[in-house]
Amino acid sequence: MTERETTRLIAWSNELREAHARLREALRIVRDGVHAADPHTPGRVLLLHCRGFCTALDQHHRGEDRALFPAIEAAHPELTPVLRRLTEDHAMIDVLLTALAAAATSGAPPDDLDRHLDGVGAIMENHFAFEERQLLGVLEALALDADPREVLGRL
Repeated sequence: MTERETTRLIAWSNELREAHARLREALRIVRDGVHAADPHTPGRVLLLHCRGFCTALDQHHRGEDRALFPAIEAAHPELTPVLRRLTEDHAMIDVLLTALAAAATSGAPPDDLDRHLDGVGAIMENHFAFEERQLLGVLEALALDADPREVLGRL
């Protein structure tokens, strides 16, 4: 195996960590925007940040479901129950993101948006922590020839 191949293999674990870090930062920006909205145009900037965050997290999960998890399952069928749990988390997070987007679109007050963000943040952190505990070691040796932005999102 060449050094480039080894670097690419190990990079999948790094790519996942970096994607999670970018999504955490995007959530922080949305949280900051809840209380910094311009009173003359309430929610406009927040809505843009919220849509961006929701889209980024959704793309991240869709990429995992479409490309990453099948590759892991093919190489490690014993991880099928873990992958199913992660996929179920994705569905639950999608429901929370839909509710958050609806609240932001409707001009919900900051306290309501905070509650939505707390829910998304808590589930997202739990999901990321479980995913990293279960998959980082596997990702260090995963042979997946794909663009990380297509697999883990473009944020």
